Amino acid sequence: MRKYLVSSLVLGLVTFVTNSSYAADSSFQVLKEKFIEGGWVFMSIVLVALILGLAFSLERVITLNIASANNEKLLSQIDDNLKRGDVSGAMEVCKSTQGPTASVLHEGLKRVDEGPEGVEKAIVSYGAVQMGLLEKGLIWISLFISIAPMLGFMGTVIGMISAFDAIEAAGEIRPSDVAGGIKVALLTTVFGLIAAIILQIFYNYIVSKIDGIVIGMEEASNSLVDILVSNNSFNKG
Repeated sequence: MRKYLVSSLVLGLVTFVTNSSYAADSSFQVLKEKFIEGGWVFMSIVLVALILGLAFSLERVITLNIASANNEKLLSQIDDNLKRGDVSGAMEVCKSTQGPTASVLHEGLKRVDEGPEGVEKAIVSYGAVQMGLLEKGLIWISLFISIAPMLGFMGTVIGMISAFDAIEAAGEIRPSDVAGGIKVALLTTVFGLIAAIILQIFYNYIVSKIDGIVIGMEEASNSLVDILVSNNSFNKG
């Protein structure tokens, strides 16, 4: 499912970028011209890095928004079931609720018969698993954030080498000989930095979203133990 979502996002982003209808727009036309002037080899690689990074970023944003749950409502429903002594009903509430918090609480409820220590151990163990799932794909976004400006700087070096080759061939420094190489150098740097900045914004948002989910998961886990204690669920288990 995740691979399908990433593939769909990549295809959608490629279609968006290459859609000919945007060529009529003056700003897009200027952007396209500068892109071509920067040298299609490195600029295309930077563009691919941006598209792939955006695909992974959007996949994480969608997944994390789906994973976000109303913890207060979830805990209230669990409390209602536990007051009736219905642990199975509380577990069904968790199973029917999307998100890592519900999954962690479900694992804790499965260990009610083992006492508070067993519940806490299950929550900690499964919480670590959910943390790994939440952070899945971040390494790739981080990779593209690093690669994009590096490719831009590489294009800068190549552009400067081209400029010095022109100077060497001409035997003297003429602006017309070196302007092309320097222009390529500056454009590749700019596009590489733009790509990295866009992905960095998404990355920071995703990390902030994960932190919020984790905090909510920890608070809900502590509340679950309190609810179990207040309803004497451990004794019933």
